[in-house]
Amino acid sequence: QVQLVESGGGLVQAGGSLRLSCAASGRTFSTYPMGWLRQAPGKERGFVAAIGSSGRPTYYADTVEGRTTIAKDNAKNTVYLQMIGLKPEDTAVYYCAANDLGVMPMRVSDFNYWGQGTQVTVSS
Repeated sequence: QVQLVESGGGLVQAGGSLRLSCAASGRTFSTYPMGWLRQAPGKERGFVAAIGSSGRPTYYADTVEGRTTIAKDNAKNTVYLQMIGLKPEDTAVYYCAANDLGVMPMRVSDFNYWGQGTQVTVSS
């Protein structure tokens, strides 16, 4: 069982940056691939980024690639999402996610654990 708690969301102006953090419980955190998903109002939850259990490989959605970096610190049981050049369309609830399925996640359905989410609002 994995418990995930996100933090770092907030209100930011377009062009600004934000770093989200996700603290995970569980002694086997280092064996889990992790990721971030997001859900904007009225839209389905979508894939943002994923990272392998040891920190590699990393995958990004086309909409955020080049503006976003995912990182994993197994010593701290924490995964991060650094975003720069934020746009109003990045406004969403961001969810930290993990899987213990033994597969590298590349889509929403590849995750079987997720947190409660943190709101990111980008003003124009």
